[in-house]
Amino acid sequence: MKLQPREEPFQLSLGRRGEMIAWGYLVRAGFKILEKNYRCKIGEIDAVAQKNRRLFFIEVKTRNSPERGRPEEAVGLVKQKKLIHLAEWFRKEKKLEKMPVSFAVLAILWNQGEPQVRFIDNAFGVSDESGGLF
Repeated sequence: MKLQPREEPFQLSLGRRGEMIAWGYLVRAGFKILEKNYRCKIGEIDAVAQKNRRLFFIEVKTRNSPERGRPEEAVGLVKQKKLIHLAEWFRKEKKLEKMPVSFAVLAILWNQGEPQVRFIDNAFGVSDESGGLF
């Protein structure tokens, strides 16, 4: 069987392109990426990274237009709760329960030309009885 080259160009989805931009941004900003697209039976986290002895759970949102709102506005309360549960799962699985955490959104607006990237640290969180996260 002889393989033929594809006639249409290979294209990545907007979300996939956004994740690639996000990972490059994180590395340049000094983060150590521990997991990309971490999956478990309850869902997926776009990126888990570490910086300054803190664990970051990062949701990447990419839009090609601000018409339907800014990318970070897509991380509503339901998504936040899911990410908190995923972070708990990850920390238990990797035995990192004692490590402090931050929840961040990496918002990418790819309107025209170069993408605009915004890192929103402490985008949301949950407190325990002692006032700390988890």
